[in-house]
Amino acid sequence: MTRLAPHHFGVTVTDLDRAVEFYRDTFDFDPPDRFTVSGEAFADGVGVEGATGRFAHFVLDGARIELVEYDPEGDDATGAAVNQPGAKHLGLAVDDLDAFYADLDSSVETLSEPRTTESGTRICFVRDPEGNLIEVLEA
Repeated sequence: MTRLAPHHFGVTVTDLDRAVEFYRDTFDFDPPDRFTVSGEAFADGVGVEGATGRFAHFVLDGARIELVEYDPEGDDATGAAVNQPGAKHLGLAVDDLDAFYADLDSSVETLSEPRTTESGTRICFVRDPEGNLIEVLEA
């Protein structure tokens, strides 16, 4: 079997510019690589007739966080809670969760203050402007 390796973790958004600003500012990411993909092969590949995708890739330690805005836009699939079947979340590690939390802009929605789980991992979930869940953790 072919060996697999992580390449990117994708998040579909409705407003790419707003999402880029949030991820860049909230997580102190470097400016992303941006590009657009369209054409018949892309539309067939994603299974969306006439699709065009505007992409932004944040590169982190060899993997990418991919934000993509599609035209045409599909139905909202954001899970309101992490335990809903089909819900997704992005996990990002920090060295000091309390410092990260203290530095959050007041406009960033959180599910709770940082908490320590039974496993000893410290976690805090935030939402991006699209409602997507992001787990910020300190292992």
